[in-house]
Amino acid sequence: MVAQRELSEAEVDRVFHALATSTRRDILRRTIEHEQSVSTLASEYEMSFAAVQKHVTVLEAANLIVKRAEGRERLVRANPEMIARARALLARYEELWRSRIARLDDLLAGTPASPTADGRRPDSTTDNARTEEGD
Repeated sequence: MVAQRELSEAEVDRVFHALATSTRRDILRRTIEHEQSVSTLASEYEMSFAAVQKHVTVLEAANLIVKRAEGRERLVRANPEMIARARALLARYEELWRSRIARLDDLLAGTPASPTADGRRPDSTTDNARTEEGD
């Protein structure tokens, strides 16, 4: 099994840019299902072949798809490794927000804050401020 490294800031920017357009998300979805030629993909959209090629180029630059030549055709397929790395990034963001929401829930419930994912307790600057003011 190949160890996944974290995405660089430039890779994150390219992935989010590539996924920012519904057409590119649809192309990625179609290429996850099975490898397709660019011309087959282009026939599915109400835009020029050149426009679809540009979308494919953006996805390829983000390493979300891989393009290869077979004769005169250019075939594209999803790159599961990069999709997994992007998914791992989103999972880290999700964990961060779940942790923050859990701490907010604890604060609102008046219970001690839960430890963060790394086992540390969040700082209690709010409690210290109250104590110093004499509340």
